[in-house]
Amino acid sequence: MITSFKATTAKPFAASPTRRLTSPKPDASQRSVCTVSSAPLFSKLSLHEKTSVSAKMSTKNGVGLTYKDAGVDIDAGSELVRRIAKMAPGIGGFGGLFPLGDSFLVAGTDGVGTKLKLAFETGIHDTIGIDLVAMSVNDIVTSGAKPLFFLDYFATSRLDVDLAEKVIKGIVDGCQQSDCVLLGGETAEMPDFYAEGEYDLSGFAVGIVKKDSVIDGKNIVAGDVLIGLPSSGVHSNGFSLVRRVLAHSGLSLKDRLPGEAITLGEALIAPTVIYVKQVVDLISKGGVKGIAHITGGGFTDNIPRVFPKGLGAVIYKDSWDVPTVFKWIQEAGRVEEAEMRRTFNMGIGMVLVVSAEASQRILEFANEAHKAYRIGEVVSGEGVSYRS
Repeated sequence: MITSFKATTAKPFAASPTRRLTSPKPDASQRSVCTVSSAPLFSKLSLHEKTSVSAKMSTKNGVGLTYKDAGVDIDAGSELVRRIAKMAPGIGGFGGLFPLGDSFLVAGTDGVGTKLKLAFETGIHDTIGIDLVAMSVNDIVTSGAKPLFFLDYFATSRLDVDLAEKVIKGIVDGCQQSDCVLLGGETAEMPDFYAEGEYDLSGFAVGIVKKDSVIDGKNIVAGDVLIGLPSSGVHSNGFSLVRRVLAHSGLSLKDRLPGEAITLGEALIAPTVIYVKQVVDLISKGGVKGIAHITGGGFTDNIPRVFPKGLGAVIYKDSWDVPTVFKWIQEAGRVEEAEMRRTFNMGIGMVLVVSAEASQRILEFANEAHKAYRIGEVVSGEGVSYRS
């Protein structure tokens, strides 16, 4: 799903939680609406290539699966970004920045893609809300912003109150992990629109950062260090390909992940790490110049988004532990290495670009309570390459 947002100036409001239930009306599309009083002054767009589609693949010739085979065309998504940029200059950041006095409000929106299918199949609904919050707050913290509040959209054909409560509980958990408030949301019942027992989710986060504290990558230079923060697994991107690999493997979500003591379902449904508190703490140590949230597009597309023109990255192979689930995906689907790197996070969910002088200090601090790895460096050139 390719999504967009536009920054707007809203009329003053009281910060009291609200939730609205939309009931169907004949010939009417129901949405919650925010009345605005002026046009945006500055905006960016954050895009993530996540979609639910069917795919075809021939295994007779031994060709491995690709994300495009599974129906997700990252190049098409990039082309859409270029076209939108002609209409709305400033496209490309992980979140949209809106000036407010001496600060910027930073906004982000996202869903969880076809990971929802796993929630439907496993019956695990109380963590998918964490994924929803994570996808937006992890985006806005890349600017150095602290999340303020979160809004959700829950849509289904027939409201199952017990199921919806589990989903919302996950959203509340995610907000608590990111120190933000669940300010409101929308619950929409749309008969015949979704399959029985299924639903869709969208989330919207707003944070704030002082203008003189924005992290924008402008000061990145060759020789800066890349520090990677571990992921919990696949997070919320690449599940169209994951589901194709699972079908091709002949295994089920109840089968054990080879080499591990957990099932495939448990490994794949593991909630996305919320990096907000860890990243805010690391920023406070100084020397952080840029931050990339590793989502759809992997290292290949996301790390260069924070670089000034003329700079690229060299990634050190084997500098972190790649989770077993990725090794299984690659082997079971015969997925090429380059395809893996452009589709999945491969075990690193957030990358910080820091000065060489600050790198050791930040690594030592990061490893006190969490894990962090020196995974590469900034070099002159373009793109992302790998070396042993």
